[in-house]
Amino acid sequence: MMIIAEIGQAHEGSLGMAMSYIDALAEAGVDTVKFQVHVAEAESSVHEPFRIKFSDQDKSRFDYWKRMEFSLSQWIMIKDRCEKRGVEFLASPFSNAAVDLLEEIGVRRYKIGSGEVNNLLLLEKISRTGKPVIISSGLSSFSELDRTVGFLKKKKVELSILQCTTSYPTRPESYGLNVIKELKERYQVQVGFSDHSARIETCIAAFALGAEILEFHAVFSRKSFGPDATSSLEIEEIKDLVSSIKKLGIAFHNPVNKTDNSDFNSLKDIFEKSLAVNKKLEKGHIIQFDDLETKKPKSYGINAADYQKVLGRKVLKSLEKWDFLNWNDLQDE
Repeated sequence: MMIIAEIGQAHEGSLGMAMSYIDALAEAGVDTVKFQVHVAEAESSVHEPFRIKFSDQDKSRFDYWKRMEFSLSQWIMIKDRCEKRGVEFLASPFSNAAVDLLEEIGVRRYKIGSGEVNNLLLLEKISRTGKPVIISSGLSSFSELDRTVGFLKKKKVELSILQCTTSYPTRPESYGLNVIKELKERYQVQVGFSDHSARIETCIAAFALGAEILEFHAVFSRKSFGPDATSSLEIEEIKDLVSSIKKLGIAFHNPVNKTDNSDFNSLKDIFEKSLAVNKKLEKGHIIQFDDLETKKPKSYGINAADYQKVLGRKVLKSLEKWDFLNWNDLQDE
């Protein structure tokens, strides 16, 4: 299981803020911290529209990407901080120039954003590095994924695919949790889930359904500035999510043998019950269903499960109300 927390642009172009996020997410227990590497001139233009017009300080989305850039030396500092804090540095490139930058920085693998799945030029560039690739499938149909997966498999690229819904924040009816199984069956590769719901239960459900990678956006506060804030998890929520996933992982690796309940014998003696009578019965009375009650503990009378075996039998002595009923109180059949 790999848990990826995406900072994306939550750092707002501040190196110090990026470092703060790395520290907080490492403490939260994630495995990987993910960034996006934008080289504005290589990937965008002044004609690119905003997905969400949230910023008055950026006249165009090109200006926004420009503001989100870090220098090579700054990226190296970011990667070093990740390594010092014991988390993997991961990034999504959005241009061939960004791949060149990441190769200089040094990465183990590449993450492909949903908008780049059909960018075979970029995928060709990444495939030439020989490194594993994780693809988000948020904007892709199966036919588009078929082409991209075929393209990468032909180039012997180690591949993982994440079910993803490109909607911010994603509503429950659009989670697409069913697609996790469909991706596994269709492509026979490692499959995960990339979440934008801002709810921890979504990733928990995805893990329970077989996701081997979980990815989500991270933010200090959903009230903060930026296009992804409302679809992100806050740090305390991430701590809860990581803890839940670890506990569920333990559960999944320790299946319970329901054919053997011998470990519960002592508890069964406490919780299970014995037959008793709910009224005073005279000697010779024939036991009826309405004469019976069950009382704790087990083994002080006939087992409650055997009540049918006592119906219609005579009592050999008088019994007081609430007395336990034992076999020696009854006439043999």
